[in-house]
Amino acid sequence: MKKLIIRFTRIFILFIIISCSQTSNSNHEEDFDLPLITQNNEMNASGEFEALIQLNGEYFKKAGKMGYEEGKGLCFLNVANVNSTEGDYERAHTLLDKAGESLKKSENNFHKAKFYDSYAHYYSHLKQYDKAVIYSDSALYSLKKAPDSKLKKRLMPRIYINRGTYFAWKGQFGNSLKNFHKGNALEKSAYSNCMMAQYYLYTNKLDSAGIYALRAKDMMNINKTPDVERLWIYYTVGYYNNEINQYDEAEKMLKNALELSIKTRLTYSFHIKDVYKALADLYKKKKDSEKAYFYLNKYLEEDGRLAEARFAAINTTTDSFISDAKKESDKRENDLWIIGIVSLIIISVSGMSVWKNIQHLKHRKKSLKTETDTLKNRVYEKKLQEVTDLAKNNDSSFLMKFKELHPEFISRLLTINPDLENSELAFCALLKLHFTSKEIADYTFVQHKSIQQKKYRLRKKLNIEGDQDIYEFLDTI
Repeated sequence: MKKLIIRFTRIFILFIIISCSQTSNSNHEEDFDLPLITQNNEMNASGEFEALIQLNGEYFKKAGKMGYEEGKGLCFLNVANVNSTEGDYERAHTLLDKAGESLKKSENNFHKAKFYDSYAHYYSHLKQYDKAVIYSDSALYSLKKAPDSKLKKRLMPRIYINRGTYFAWKGQFGNSLKNFHKGNALEKSAYSNCMMAQYYLYTNKLDSAGIYALRAKDMMNINKTPDVERLWIYYTVGYYNNEINQYDEAEKMLKNALELSIKTRLTYSFHIKDVYKALADLYKKKKDSEKAYFYLNKYLEEDGRLAEARFAAINTTTDSFISDAKKESDKRENDLWIIGIVSLIIISVSGMSVWKNIQHLKHRKKSLKTETDTLKNRVYEKKLQEVTDLAKNNDSSFLMKFKELHPEFISRLLTINPDLENSELAFCALLKLHFTSKEIADYTFVQHKSIQQKKYRLRKKLNIEGDQDIYEFLDTI
Protein backbone atom coordinates (compact mmCIF):
# COMPACT_ATOMS: atom_id res chain seq x y z
CA MET A 1 0.00 0.00 0.00
CA LYS A 2 2.82 2.35 0.94
CA LYS A 3 4.58 1.67 -2.39
CA LEU A 4 1.35 2.31 -4.24
CA ILE A 5 0.92 5.70 -2.52
CA ILE A 6 4.54 6.65 -3.31
CA ARG A 7 4.11 5.64 -6.93
CA PHE A 8 0.84 7.59 -7.21
CA THR A 9 2.50 10.65 -5.62
CA ARG A 10 5.37 10.50 -8.10
CA ILE A 11 2.96 10.24 -11.02
CA PHE A 12 0.94 13.19 -9.67
CA ILE A 13 4.09 15.33 -9.25
CA LEU A 14 5.26 14.37 -12.72
CA PHE A 15 1.82 15.34 -14.11
CA ILE A 16 2.04 18.72 -12.36
CA ILE A 17 5.56 19.32 -13.74
CA ILE A 18 4.48 18.39 -17.27
CA SER A 19 1.37 20.55 -17.02
CA CYS A 20 3.41 23.52 -15.82
CA SER A 21 5.96 23.07 -18.56
CA GLN A 22 3.21 22.85 -21.16
CA THR A 23 1.39 25.90 -19.95
CA SER A 24 4.41 28.03 -19.14
CA ASN A 25 5.14 28.76 -22.76
CA SER A 26 1.49 29.15 -23.73
CA ASN A 27 0.83 31.72 -21.01
CA HIS A 28 3.41 34.26 -22.14
CA GLU A 29 1.04 36.26 -24.30
CA GLU A 30 0.48 39.03 -21.73
CA ASP A 31 4.00 39.26 -20.29
CA PHE A 32 5.99 38.69 -23.50
CA ASP A 33 4.17 38.33 -26.86
CA LEU A 34 1.74 41.25 -26.57
CA PRO A 35 4.19 43.92 -25.30
CA LEU A 36 6.91 42.80 -27.73
CA ILE A 37 4.69 42.75 -30.82
CA THR A 38 2.90 45.99 -29.87
CA GLN A 39 6.14 47.94 -29.37
CA ASN A 40 7.76 46.32 -32.41
CA ASN A 41 4.84 47.26 -34.67
CA GLU A 42 4.86 50.86 -33.41
CA MET A 43 8.60 51.21 -34.10
CA ASN A 44 8.22 49.44 -37.42
CA ALA A 45 5.43 51.79 -38.49
CA SER A 46 7.41 54.90 -37.56
CA GLY A 47 10.68 53.74 -39.16
CA GLU A 48 12.64 53.58 -35.89
CA PHE A 49 14.99 50.88 -37.17
CA GLU A 50 17.73 51.03 -34.54
CA ALA A 51 15.26 51.14 -31.65
CA LEU A 52 13.41 48.16 -33.11
CA ILE A 53 16.56 46.06 -33.34
CA GLN A 54 17.53 47.03 -29.79
CA LEU A 55 14.04 46.15 -28.50
CA ASN A 56 14.15 42.69 -30.06
CA GLY A 57 17.67 42.17 -28.70
CA GLU A 58 16.44 42.88 -25.19
CA TYR A 59 13.44 40.59 -25.56
CA PHE A 60 15.64 37.88 -27.05
CA LYS A 61 17.75 37.90 -23.85
CA LYS A 62 14.58 37.92 -21.77
CA ALA A 63 13.26 34.89 -23.66
CA GLY A 64 16.55 33.10 -22.99
CA LYS A 65 16.28 33.70 -19.26
CA MET A 66 12.67 32.52 -19.27
CA GLY A 67 13.50 29.43 -21.32
CA TYR A 68 10.91 30.66 -23.83
CA GLU A 69 12.13 29.34 -27.18
CA GLU A 70 9.09 30.62 -29.10
CA GLY A 71 9.85 34.12 -27.76
CA LYS A 72 13.24 33.95 -29.45
CA GLY A 73 11.49 32.93 -32.65
CA LEU A 74 9.23 35.99 -32.51
CA CYS A 75 12.30 38.23 -32.17
CA PHE A 76 13.87 36.59 -35.22
CA LEU A 77 10.62 37.13 -37.18
CA ASN A 78 10.44 40.82 -36.26
CA VAL A 79 13.98 41.51 -37.43
CA ALA A 80 13.50 39.35 -40.54
CA ASN A 81 10.44 41.41 -41.57
CA VAL A 82 12.41 44.64 -41.27
CA ASN A 83 15.19 43.24 -43.45
CA SER A 84 12.62 42.15 -46.06
CA THR A 85 11.13 45.64 -46.30
CA GLU A 86 14.60 47.20 -46.31
CA GLY A 87 15.64 45.01 -49.26
CA ASP A 88 18.26 42.89 -47.49
CA TYR A 89 16.68 39.62 -48.61
CA GLU A 90 19.59 37.31 -47.87
CA ARG A 91 19.72 38.36 -44.24
CA ALA A 92 15.93 38.14 -44.02
CA HIS A 93 16.00 34.53 -45.22
CA THR A 94 18.68 33.61 -42.69
CA LEU A 95 16.61 35.14 -39.87
CA LEU A 96 13.45 33.36 -41.03
CA ASP A 97 15.32 30.05 -40.91
CA LYS A 98 16.45 30.89 -37.38
CA ALA A 99 12.85 31.68 -36.43
CA GLY A 100 11.78 28.34 -37.87
CA GLU A 101 14.24 26.51 -35.61
CA SER A 102 12.64 28.18 -32.59
CA LEU A 103 9.01 27.83 -33.68
CA LYS A 104 8.86 24.50 -35.52
CA LYS A 105 7.92 22.56 -32.36
CA SER A 106 5.46 25.19 -31.12
CA GLU A 107 1.85 24.21 -30.56
CA ASN A 108 0.87 27.90 -30.50
CA ASN A 109 -1.20 28.57 -33.63
CA PHE A 110 -0.69 32.33 -33.39
CA HIS A 111 3.08 31.79 -33.52
CA LYS A 112 2.65 29.54 -36.55
CA ALA A 113 0.50 32.17 -38.25
CA LYS A 114 3.13 34.87 -37.60
CA PHE A 115 5.84 32.59 -38.99
CA TYR A 116 3.94 31.73 -42.18
CA ASP A 117 2.83 35.34 -42.68
CA SER A 118 6.45 36.50 -42.41
CA TYR A 119 7.49 34.02 -45.10
CA ALA A 120 4.63 35.20 -47.31
CA HIS A 121 5.83 38.79 -46.76
CA TYR A 122 9.38 37.76 -47.71
CA TYR A 123 8.38 36.00 -50.94
CA SER A 124 6.12 38.88 -51.97
CA HIS A 125 9.15 41.17 -51.96
CA LEU A 126 10.97 38.65 -54.17
CA LYS A 127 7.92 38.85 -56.48
CA GLN A 128 7.34 35.11 -56.05
CA TYR A 129 3.62 35.52 -55.53
CA ASP A 130 2.69 31.83 -55.83
CA LYS A 131 4.86 31.06 -52.82
CA ALA A 132 3.55 34.13 -51.01
CA VAL A 133 -0.03 32.85 -51.41
CA ILE A 134 0.90 29.32 -50.25
CA TYR A 135 2.48 30.63 -47.05
CA SER A 136 -0.40 33.07 -46.58
CA ASP A 137 -2.86 30.15 -46.82
CA SER A 138 -0.97 28.41 -44.01
CA ALA A 139 -0.92 31.62 -41.95
CA LEU A 140 -4.69 32.08 -42.28
CA TYR A 141 -5.39 28.41 -41.50
CA SER A 142 -3.23 28.53 -38.35
CA LEU A 143 -4.66 31.83 -37.15
CA LYS A 144 -8.25 30.63 -37.50
CA LYS A 145 -7.40 27.75 -35.14
CA ALA A 146 -5.80 30.09 -32.58
CA PRO A 147 -7.93 31.16 -29.58
CA ASP A 148 -9.35 34.69 -29.66
CA SER A 149 -6.91 37.33 -28.40
CA LYS A 150 -5.81 40.91 -29.00
CA LEU A 151 -2.93 39.67 -31.14
CA LYS A 152 -5.23 37.52 -33.29
CA LYS A 153 -7.63 40.45 -33.74
CA ARG A 154 -4.77 42.65 -35.03
CA LEU A 155 -3.15 40.08 -37.30
CA MET A 156 -6.25 38.65 -38.99
CA PRO A 157 -7.22 41.74 -41.07
CA ARG A 158 -3.61 42.32 -42.13
CA ILE A 159 -3.31 38.76 -43.41
CA TYR A 160 -6.46 39.30 -45.51
CA ILE A 161 -5.15 42.63 -46.81
CA ASN A 162 -1.77 41.09 -47.66
CA ARG A 163 -3.53 38.23 -49.45
CA GLY A 164 -5.50 40.79 -51.44
CA THR A 165 -2.22 42.28 -52.62
CA TYR A 166 -0.68 38.91 -53.56
CA PHE A 167 -3.76 37.86 -55.57
CA ALA A 168 -3.86 41.25 -57.34
CA TRP A 169 -0.25 40.84 -58.45
CA LYS A 170 -1.11 37.33 -59.68
CA GLY A 171 -3.99 38.78 -61.71
CA GLN A 172 -6.66 36.95 -59.67
CA PHE A 173 -8.82 40.02 -59.10
CA GLY A 174 -11.87 38.18 -57.77
CA ASN A 175 -9.87 36.59 -54.94
CA SER A 176 -8.04 39.85 -54.42
CA LEU A 177 -11.18 41.97 -53.93
CA LYS A 178 -12.74 39.34 -51.65
CA ASN A 179 -9.71 39.42 -49.33
CA PHE A 180 -9.47 43.22 -49.35
CA HIS A 181 -13.16 43.46 -48.37
CA LYS A 182 -12.66 40.98 -45.51
CA GLY A 183 -9.61 42.84 -44.24
CA ASN A 184 -11.36 46.20 -44.40
CA ALA A 185 -14.49 44.86 -42.70
CA LEU A 186 -12.40 43.56 -39.80
CA GLU A 187 -10.08 46.56 -39.40
CA LYS A 188 -12.08 49.58 -40.66
CA SER A 189 -8.99 51.81 -40.56
CA ALA A 190 -7.46 54.52 -42.74
CA TYR A 191 -4.94 51.95 -43.98
CA SER A 192 -7.50 49.25 -44.86
CA ASN A 193 -9.57 51.80 -46.81
CA CYS A 194 -6.38 52.97 -48.51
CA MET A 195 -5.67 49.41 -49.67
CA MET A 196 -9.19 49.18 -51.08
CA ALA A 197 -8.40 52.35 -53.04
CA GLN A 198 -5.14 50.80 -54.21
CA TYR A 199 -7.05 47.81 -55.57
CA TYR A 200 -9.45 50.01 -57.53
CA LEU A 201 -6.58 52.13 -58.87
CA TYR A 202 -4.80 48.95 -59.92
CA THR A 203 -7.93 47.77 -61.78
CA ASN A 204 -8.53 51.29 -63.22
CA LYS A 205 -11.89 51.89 -61.49
CA LEU A 206 -11.36 55.52 -60.59
CA ASP A 207 -14.81 56.28 -59.14
CA SER A 208 -14.49 53.54 -56.51
CA ALA A 209 -10.83 54.39 -55.95
CA GLY A 210 -11.76 58.00 -55.19
CA ILE A 211 -14.37 57.00 -52.59
CA TYR A 212 -11.94 54.85 -50.62
CA ALA A 213 -8.92 57.15 -51.09
CA LEU A 214 -10.73 60.22 -49.74
CA ARG A 215 -12.27 58.16 -46.92
CA ALA A 216 -8.76 56.95 -45.96
CA LYS A 217 -7.49 60.55 -45.97
CA ASP A 218 -10.35 61.73 -43.75
CA MET A 219 -9.82 58.86 -41.29
CA MET A 220 -6.08 59.58 -41.22
CA ASN A 221 -6.74 63.20 -40.28
CA ILE A 222 -9.14 62.21 -37.50
CA ASN A 223 -7.32 59.22 -36.00
CA LYS A 224 -3.70 58.69 -35.01
CA THR A 225 -2.05 56.95 -37.97
CA PRO A 226 1.56 55.63 -38.08
CA ASP A 227 4.03 57.31 -40.43
CA VAL A 228 4.32 54.42 -42.87
CA GLU A 229 0.55 54.11 -43.20
CA ARG A 230 0.26 57.89 -43.66
CA LEU A 231 2.95 57.60 -46.36
CA TRP A 232 0.89 54.99 -48.20
CA ILE A 233 -2.30 57.06 -47.87
CA TYR A 234 -0.62 60.25 -49.18
CA TYR A 235 0.83 58.23 -52.07
CA THR A 236 -2.57 56.70 -52.90
CA VAL A 237 -4.46 60.01 -52.74
CA GLY A 238 -1.71 61.68 -54.81
CA TYR A 239 -1.79 58.89 -57.37
CA TYR A 240 -5.59 59.14 -57.60
CA ASN A 241 -5.49 62.92 -58.09
CA ASN A 242 -2.88 62.52 -60.81
CA GLU A 243 -5.16 60.03 -62.60
CA ILE A 244 -8.07 62.50 -62.58
CA ASN A 245 -5.75 65.36 -63.65
CA GLN A 246 -5.90 67.29 -60.37
CA TYR A 247 -2.18 68.03 -60.62
CA ASP A 248 -1.74 70.56 -57.82
CA GLU A 249 -3.39 68.33 -55.22
CA ALA A 250 -1.49 65.32 -56.59
CA GLU A 251 1.81 67.17 -56.25
CA LYS A 252 1.01 68.20 -52.67
CA MET A 253 0.09 64.65 -51.60
CA LEU A 254 3.05 63.01 -53.33
CA LYS A 255 5.48 65.51 -51.82
CA ASN A 256 4.06 64.59 -48.38
CA ALA A 257 4.59 60.93 -49.26
CA LEU A 258 8.16 61.62 -50.38
CA GLU A 259 8.93 63.41 -47.11
CA LEU A 260 7.67 60.42 -45.11
CA SER A 261 9.47 57.99 -47.45
CA ILE A 262 12.77 59.66 -46.68
CA LYS A 263 11.97 59.72 -42.96
CA THR A 264 11.15 55.99 -42.85
CA ARG A 265 13.63 54.91 -45.51
CA LEU A 266 15.69 52.67 -43.20
CA THR A 267 12.82 50.26 -42.72
CA TYR A 268 10.65 50.94 -45.75
CA SER A 269 13.01 51.64 -48.63
CA PHE A 270 10.78 49.78 -51.10
CA HIS A 271 8.07 52.49 -50.79
CA ILE A 272 10.26 55.33 -51.99
CA LYS A 273 10.71 54.02 -55.52
CA ASP A 274 6.93 54.03 -56.05
CA VAL A 275 6.76 57.63 -54.89
CA TYR A 276 9.60 58.62 -57.25
CA LYS A 277 7.79 56.94 -60.18
CA ALA A 278 4.49 58.66 -59.35
CA LEU A 279 6.21 62.06 -59.21
CA ALA A 280 7.94 61.38 -62.54
CA ASP A 281 4.55 60.55 -64.12
CA LEU A 282 2.98 63.65 -62.59
CA TYR A 283 5.63 66.05 -63.92
CA LYS A 284 5.58 64.36 -67.30
CA LYS A 285 1.84 65.10 -67.53
CA LYS A 286 2.51 68.67 -66.37
CA LYS A 287 5.13 68.90 -69.17
CA ASP A 288 7.88 69.73 -66.66
CA SER A 289 10.55 67.62 -68.36
CA GLU A 290 13.34 68.59 -66.00
CA LYS A 291 11.56 67.37 -62.85
CA ALA A 292 10.14 64.33 -64.66
CA TYR A 293 13.66 63.35 -65.73
CA PHE A 294 15.02 63.89 -62.19
CA TYR A 295 12.43 61.68 -60.47
CA LEU A 296 12.51 59.00 -63.17
CA ASN A 297 16.26 58.75 -62.66
CA LYS A 298 15.75 58.42 -58.89
CA TYR A 299 13.18 55.69 -59.51
CA LEU A 300 15.52 53.75 -61.81
CA GLU A 301 18.34 53.93 -59.25
CA GLU A 302 16.12 52.63 -56.44
CA ASP A 303 14.41 49.98 -58.55
CA GLY A 304 17.76 48.71 -59.80
CA ARG A 305 19.11 48.42 -56.26
CA LEU A 306 16.11 46.38 -55.09
CA ALA A 307 16.10 44.22 -58.24
CA GLU A 308 19.75 43.27 -57.73
CA ALA A 309 19.02 42.34 -54.12
CA ARG A 310 16.03 40.21 -55.21
CA PHE A 311 18.01 38.25 -57.79
CA ALA A 312 20.88 37.70 -55.35
CA ALA A 313 18.42 36.30 -52.82
CA ILE A 314 16.78 33.99 -55.40
CA ASN A 315 20.20 32.63 -56.36
CA THR A 316 21.12 32.14 -52.71
CA THR A 317 17.88 30.24 -52.07
CA THR A 318 18.61 27.98 -55.04
CA ASP A 319 22.18 27.36 -53.85
CA SER A 320 20.87 26.55 -50.39
CA PHE A 321 18.45 23.96 -51.78
CA ILE A 322 21.19 22.33 -53.85
CA SER A 323 23.46 22.25 -50.80
CA ASP A 324 20.74 20.57 -48.75
CA ALA A 325 20.14 18.07 -51.54
CA LYS A 326 23.84 17.19 -51.56
CA LYS A 327 23.83 16.62 -47.80
CA GLU A 328 20.83 14.36 -48.15
CA SER A 329 22.53 12.42 -50.94
CA ASP A 330 25.49 11.71 -48.67
CA LYS A 331 23.13 10.08 -46.17
CA ARG A 332 21.26 8.10 -48.80
CA GLU A 333 23.65 7.01 -51.47
CA ASN A 334 21.04 4.71 -53.01
CA ASP A 335 18.82 7.73 -53.75
CA LEU A 336 21.66 9.78 -55.27
CA TRP A 337 20.23 9.66 -58.77
CA ILE A 338 16.86 10.93 -57.51
CA ILE A 339 18.53 13.82 -55.71
CA GLY A 340 20.53 14.59 -58.82
CA ILE A 341 17.40 14.72 -60.99
CA VAL A 342 15.52 16.85 -58.45
CA SER A 343 18.50 19.21 -58.15
CA LEU A 344 18.72 19.47 -61.93
CA ILE A 345 15.01 20.26 -62.17
CA ILE A 346 15.26 22.87 -59.43
CA ILE A 347 18.32 24.45 -61.05
CA SER A 348 16.59 24.49 -64.45
CA VAL A 349 13.31 25.88 -63.16
CA SER A 350 15.03 28.45 -60.94
CA GLY A 351 17.43 29.37 -63.71
CA MET A 352 14.57 29.79 -66.19
CA SER A 353 12.61 31.86 -63.69
CA VAL A 354 15.60 34.09 -62.99
CA TRP A 355 16.36 34.36 -66.73
CA LYS A 356 12.76 35.40 -67.49
CA ASN A 357 12.83 37.95 -64.69
CA ILE A 358 16.14 39.34 -65.94
CA GLN A 359 14.82 39.58 -69.53
CA HIS A 360 11.66 41.30 -68.30
CA LEU A 361 13.73 43.68 -66.22
CA LYS A 362 16.07 44.41 -69.15
CA HIS A 363 13.10 45.17 -71.41
CA ARG A 364 11.57 47.41 -68.77
CA LYS A 365 14.90 49.15 -68.13
CA LYS A 366 15.38 49.69 -71.86
CA SER A 367 11.92 51.24 -72.13
CA LEU A 368 12.53 53.48 -69.11
CA LYS A 369 16.02 54.36 -70.41
CA THR A 370 14.47 55.52 -73.69
CA GLU A 371 11.95 57.58 -71.76
CA THR A 372 14.75 59.00 -69.57
CA ASP A 373 16.85 59.95 -72.61
CA THR A 374 13.84 61.62 -74.22
CA LEU A 375 13.19 63.64 -71.08
CA LYS A 376 16.89 64.48 -70.81
CA ASN A 377 16.90 65.81 -74.38
CA ARG A 378 13.80 67.85 -73.68
CA VAL A 379 15.41 69.35 -70.59
CA TYR A 380 18.53 70.24 -72.61
CA GLU A 381 16.49 71.73 -75.45
CA LYS A 382 14.42 73.78 -73.01
CA LYS A 383 17.55 75.16 -71.31
CA LEU A 384 19.21 75.78 -74.68
CA GLN A 385 16.18 77.76 -75.86
CA GLU A 386 16.20 79.74 -72.61
CA VAL A 387 19.91 80.60 -72.99
CA THR A 388 19.45 81.45 -76.68
CA ASP A 389 16.61 83.85 -75.87
CA LEU A 390 18.73 85.54 -73.18
CA ALA A 391 21.54 86.00 -75.72
CA LYS A 392 19.18 87.51 -78.29
CA ASN A 393 17.87 89.94 -75.66
CA ASN A 394 21.41 90.81 -74.53
CA ASP A 395 20.33 89.84 -70.99
CA SER A 396 22.93 90.26 -68.22
CA SER A 397 22.12 86.77 -66.84
CA PHE A 398 23.10 85.11 -70.13
CA LEU A 399 26.59 84.00 -69.05
CA MET A 400 25.39 82.60 -65.73
CA LYS A 401 22.67 80.51 -67.42
CA PHE A 402 25.12 79.41 -70.12
CA LYS A 403 27.42 78.05 -67.38
CA GLU A 404 24.54 75.88 -66.15
CA LEU A 405 24.07 74.49 -69.65
CA HIS A 406 27.80 73.91 -70.32
CA PRO A 407 29.43 73.83 -66.85
CA GLU A 408 32.89 72.76 -68.08
CA PHE A 409 33.21 75.08 -71.08
CA ILE A 410 34.15 78.26 -69.18
CA SER A 411 36.56 76.47 -66.82
CA ARG A 412 38.40 74.94 -69.80
CA LEU A 413 38.70 78.32 -71.48
CA LEU A 414 40.19 79.74 -68.28
CA THR A 415 42.62 76.84 -68.18
CA ILE A 416 43.91 77.93 -71.61
CA ASN A 417 44.04 81.60 -70.59
CA PRO A 418 43.22 82.59 -66.98
CA ASP A 419 43.22 86.30 -67.95
CA LEU A 420 40.06 86.13 -70.06
CA GLU A 421 37.50 88.73 -69.00
CA ASN A 422 33.78 88.12 -68.50
CA SER A 423 32.94 90.00 -71.70
CA GLU A 424 35.33 87.71 -73.61
CA LEU A 425 33.89 84.61 -71.97
CA ALA A 426 30.37 85.76 -72.92
CA PHE A 427 31.60 86.30 -76.50
CA CYS A 428 33.00 82.74 -76.55
CA ALA A 429 29.64 81.49 -75.30
CA LEU A 430 27.86 83.23 -78.17
CA LEU A 431 30.24 81.61 -80.65
CA LYS A 432 29.70 78.24 -78.93
CA LEU A 433 26.00 78.68 -79.68
CA HIS A 434 26.97 79.24 -83.34
CA PHE A 435 25.70 82.80 -83.65
CA THR A 436 27.11 84.51 -86.77
CA SER A 437 29.14 87.73 -86.52
CA LYS A 438 26.18 89.68 -87.92
CA GLU A 439 23.78 88.16 -85.34
CA ILE A 440 26.15 88.92 -82.47
CA ALA A 441 26.54 92.50 -83.73
CA ASP A 442 22.74 92.93 -83.88
CA TYR A 443 22.13 91.42 -80.43
CA THR A 444 24.93 93.36 -78.67
CA PHE A 445 24.32 96.63 -80.54
CA VAL A 446 27.86 96.97 -81.98
CA GLN A 447 29.21 97.22 -85.52
CA HIS A 448 30.03 94.10 -87.53
CA LYS A 449 33.63 95.30 -87.81
CA SER A 450 33.98 95.30 -84.00
CA ILE A 451 32.92 91.63 -83.87
CA GLN A 452 35.60 90.70 -86.40
CA GLN A 453 38.21 92.53 -84.28
CA LYS A 454 37.01 90.66 -81.17
CA LYS A 455 37.43 87.35 -83.00
CA TYR A 456 40.97 88.31 -83.99
CA ARG A 457 41.95 89.23 -80.40
CA LEU A 458 40.32 86.05 -79.09
CA ARG A 459 42.36 83.91 -81.53
CA LYS A 460 45.55 85.35 -80.10
CA LYS A 461 44.47 84.86 -76.47
CA LEU A 462 43.43 81.23 -77.07
CA ASN A 463 46.35 80.41 -79.39
CA ILE A 464 44.06 79.39 -82.27
CA GLU A 465 45.95 78.61 -85.48
CA GLY A 466 45.26 80.96 -88.41
CA ASP A 467 43.87 78.21 -90.65
CA GLN A 468 41.56 76.75 -87.96
CA ASP A 469 37.90 77.75 -87.84
CA ILE A 470 37.12 79.44 -84.52
CA TYR A 471 33.71 77.74 -84.30
CA GLU A 472 35.27 74.29 -84.75
CA PHE A 473 37.86 75.11 -82.08
CA LEU A 474 35.22 76.12 -79.53
CA ASP A 475 33.11 73.05 -80.38
CA THR A 476 35.97 70.84 -79.22
CA ILE A 477 36.11 72.48 -75.80
